[in-house]
Amino acid sequence: MLKDKEIVLGVTGGIAAYKAAELVRLLKKAGAVVHVIMTRSAQEFVTPLTFQTLSGNPVHTELFNLIAEQEIGHISLADRADLFIIAPCTANVIAKIANGIADDMLTTTVMATKAPVLIVPAMNVNMYQNPLYRANEERLRQHGYRFVAPVRGELACGWEGEGKMQEPRIIVEEAVAATTRRDLAGLKVLVTAGPTMEEIDPVRYVSNHSSGKMGFAIARAARLRGAEVTLVAGPTCLEAPWGVATVSVTSALEMREEVLKLAANADVIIKAAAVADYRPATRASNKVKKKSDQLTIDLVKNPDILAELGARKAPGQCLVGFAAETADLVAHARLKLEGKNLDLIVANDVCAPGAGFSVDTNIVRLLYRDGRDEEYPCLPKDEVAGIILDRVKRIRSEERG
Repeated sequence: MLKDKEIVLGVTGGIAAYKAAELVRLLKKAGAVVHVIMTRSAQEFVTPLTFQTLSGNPVHTELFNLIAEQEIGHISLADRADLFIIAPCTANVIAKIANGIADDMLTTTVMATKAPVLIVPAMNVNMYQNPLYRANEERLRQHGYRFVAPVRGELACGWEGEGKMQEPRIIVEEAVAATTRRDLAGLKVLVTAGPTMEEIDPVRYVSNHSSGKMGFAIARAARLRGAEVTLVAGPTCLEAPWGVATVSVTSALEMREEVLKLAANADVIIKAAAVADYRPATRASNKVKKKSDQLTIDLVKNPDILAELGARKAPGQCLVGFAAETADLVAHARLKLEGKNLDLIVANDVCAPGAGFSVDTNIVRLLYRDGRDEEYPCLPKDEVAGIILDRVKRIRSEERG
C-alpha cells in the first residue's frame, strides 16, 4: 500500500532515534521511497551514513548546503512528499512546528509541505504530561497534523510511564492509513473471522481449518479506509489488526452472543468467520479416556448467526456473508444469499489451489441479490478485502439512490 510513495522521514534528537533505522527498513520493504532529514541533535545518536545506507538516498542535515540547495532542497522535498513522518519527534520540535518556527532543514521543510504530517512523539513522561506540551500537540491536531501516541514503559531516563516511541511496525501501519483514501469514514463495520472451537472435553474440540486471515484482512482494510471497526474473532494465531476493537471468542454460542450484541449499531456486517455447524451435546468435565475402538459423540446444531442477522437486518444495513464450498459453488452460495437475506455473498471453493484456508491468497466469486455475478482470479487477501469493501460501498450508494 506504500508502493512508490515518496516519504520524507524527519529524525530528531532523542535516544529513540535508533528505532528510526528500523522504520526506514520497514518503509522500504513496503515499497516506499524514503528521504531522511536529520536534525543536528539527531546526529549525536545515529550517523547520517546509517540512514543513507538504509534508504539508498542522500540524508539531508543542513538548510544551507550549496549542493542540496541547487534545487532549493527543503522546497523540493516538501513538494515531492506523499507523506511526512517525524519519528522520533521531541517536545522541542513539536513546539517549534506548533508556533511556526522554521529555523533548520526539518522545520523549514515541514512548514513548506502540503503532504499529510504524521508525528511520533518520544520524550520523558513528565515532558509528555506537561500542559505546555499538551497545548502544542492539541494545536497541531486542530491544524490536521496526525499523531502516533507514545506507549507506556521504561524510559531511557529511568522513569516509567508514557513517552516511549511507538514500535516501527505500528508507525508503518499509521503511514498506510495516512495515505489511504478514507472513503468509509463515519461507518461502523462489524467483521467476524476465524473458526470456532466446540469443546468435547478440556482437551479436545470440534473445529475447522479456518485461519481467520480473510476476516482480519477485511477488518484492517476497513480501518485503514476510515471506518470504526469491531472484529469478533475465534481462536487464531493472528495478531489483532492495529486500531481495530477486537473481541476474542471461542465457541459458536459465544460468537453469537457478541455479534448480536454489536449488530444493532453496525452499518455494515461482514460475516467471514467459519462457524462450526454443530457442537457436542454435552461437554465432559474430565478428559474422555480411550477405552474402546469406537467412540460416539452426539452433536447438536449450533444457531445460524448469519440467518439471525438477516432476519433482524435494519433498514440501510448492509449484510455480507461467505460461502466456503467444495462443490456446486454458485448453487449453494445463491441459496445462502437468498435464504439468509444477504446483500452480497463471497463464494470460494476451498479446495482450489490458492483459495483454501491458511493461505494468503483467495479466489472469490461475488454474488448479488439482483443476480449480478463477478468472478476474480487468485489475488492476495488484502486485495480481495479491498474489492469486497468497494462493493459494499457501491451497494450502500445504490440503496440510497
